[in-house]
Amino acid sequence: MTRSLNKVMIIGNLGRDPEMRYTPSGKPVTTFSVATSRTWVTSDGERREATEWFNVVAWNNLAEICNQFLRKGSRVYVEGHLQTRNWEDDNGCRHYRTELVANEMLILDQRNHSQRQESSFVEDDEAPDLPF
Repeated sequence: MTRSLNKVMIIGNLGRDPEMRYTPSGKPVTTFSVATSRTWVTSDGERREATEWFNVVAWNNLAEICNQFLRKGSRVYVEGHLQTRNWEDDNGCRHYRTELVANEMLILDQRNHSQRQESSFVEDDEAPDLPF
């Protein structure tokens, strides 16, 4: 049997507030975007920077926690797998969207600017009383 791997880990900042909704069966789902940046120096010594945007989807308990504690600008670590969805619009055009389906999330922001706090780590299948 051949093995394969689909695992993604990113650290970045939210580009917009999370949006939570519920599926027809009642499952919570939260979506948000995360920007990651990388810098490099060209052969001419010029410093360059590029930003990559990730569409993130969180389900169930993790969806509720992301919606409650994340805001635009929040710094996060997100781990999960890539998944591409496709659909056809009313005009018959096919659309594709690749998303990072999160199963773990770590809030990297400091809760209080004057005092460094420990970050929270949440897995999709956990059901903690408090996320911190």
